[in-house]
Amino acid sequence: MSHYYRLVVSCPDQVGIVARVSSFIAQQGGSITEASQHSDLETGRFFMRYEILADSLGMSAEALRSAFEPVAAEFDMQWSLVDTQQRRRVVLMVSRESHCLVDLLYRWQAGELDCDIVGVISNHEDMRSLTEWYGIPYHHIPVDPDNKQVAFERVQAQIDSSRADCVVLARYMQILPPSLCERYAGRVINIHHSFLPSFAGAKPYHQAYERGVKLIGATCHYVTQELDAGPIIEQDIHRVSHCHTPTDLVRFGRDVEKAVLARGLRWHLEDRVLIHGNKTVVFS
Repeated sequence: MSHYYRLVVSCPDQVGIVARVSSFIAQQGGSITEASQHSDLETGRFFMRYEILADSLGMSAEALRSAFEPVAAEFDMQWSLVDTQQRRRVVLMVSRESHCLVDLLYRWQAGELDCDIVGVISNHEDMRSLTEWYGIPYHHIPVDPDNKQVAFERVQAQIDSSRADCVVLARYMQILPPSLCERYAGRVINIHHSFLPSFAGAKPYHQAYERGVKLIGATCHYVTQELDAGPIIEQDIHRVSHCHTPTDLVRFGRDVEKAVLARGLRWHLEDRVLIHGNKTVVFS
């Protein structure tokens, strides 16, 4: 498998950014295999993502970072350079619904997700046998409704000890406290049905059926302190009709949820998602 460096940049927009960065890479002997750019005309912000064939450079990622620093300073860049040989460490969190967890574990085993899944955290025991069948550690951390702080202190300690780069709420049915949202800002991904706020609470698909909805949807987003309102990574829909039952709607919803979550996680792992305020630029 080819080895790449990923250069991701956000900076004030001005003439010459692409030429300057491309020239810099060429001067190092680098071969750009993928390039994406976007200018936000409303905010005057510029976004860029380059994939560079590492073997064409003949230098380490650390050396390339040092060499690029004057260019970054020249354009006031917020930037990162990622070495694809350093696989991201991912922790999954789940409650009792299995469809998203099953899908992610299968895709990971099949090589579709370039990461190491280093643990699964759950407030129930239901998914232990499935998780351990994949050879992944399972951490049962029950949540006492009357004292959630103790549980989430354990969750934070487990995530930290796992040295996780990313946390995925694969239908984890607990609200993360503000302290966790802040500590892992931009690194926690969630999935939920897109009926909110119209059909909140229990049995949203049954509520939607009673209302006669014609579209089933799902949203993958980063977690913030504002519930289900973080920057959106990916969304999708499935059309339904009067012929479909509530059971059909639940089935369609699960299909959409797991597909949208998998795409969102893959794009995050590939550094294709740049957070811009409460929105994202996604070079998919």
